[in-house]
Amino acid sequence: MSNLHIVEHPLIAHKLTLIRDKTTGVKEFREAVSEIAMLLCYEATRDLPLKEIEIETPVAVTKSKVISGKKLAIVPILRAGIGMVDGILNLVPAAKVGHIGLYRDPETTRPVEYYCKLPEDIASREVIILDPMLATGGSAVAAIRLLKEKGVEHIKMMNIIAAPEGAALVEATYPDVEIYCAAMDERLNEHAYIVPGLGDAGDRLFGTK
Repeated sequence: MSNLHIVEHPLIAHKLTLIRDKTTGVKEFREAVSEIAMLLCYEATRDLPLKEIEIETPVAVTKSKVISGKKLAIVPILRAGIGMVDGILNLVPAAKVGHIGLYRDPETTRPVEYYCKLPEDIASREVIILDPMLATGGSAVAAIRLLKEKGVEHIKMMNIIAAPEGAALVEATYPDVEIYCAAMDERLNEHAYIVPGLGDAGDRLFGTK
């Protein structure tokens, strides 16, 4: 059974169109990315364990459920992954945030690590890696490897748009890692950009280029 989950929802489809459109400005692009991340988080956290506790409402004593088990950490891959953080923190404000800095070497298209700062208790947390684009899969595999070396056992990937090549690499390398994305696009072009994609997510989020 594949660990790839494509989250289909009318709100996601509408916001995907906004961020794909090259005429969408920085403000609208940034807001839509954050909102899509929040909607994806709703699905990616569906299997969080619950426990039952007793509380008192204004009317009566009752039993109700709260999240149990390991706590959550989100780890954006710099820099574009930062655009997904706020949307998730709106849903899970107690989640800790780590950062992994990777850039793609323009010649080899391989990921190069330049920064890593993680919560001290990262090994005891459920971790969701954030990156708007899953293109070649190189950065995703590098980030997963780094987290596993830190002792993290439960890892999920959250992407907005994925290419078949990237998803296949992650699944083949780390079959225990589930991938949640909003769309699976056609392919990578000769420059390892996703087609049709949305261009460079970092540039469009931060108004660079």
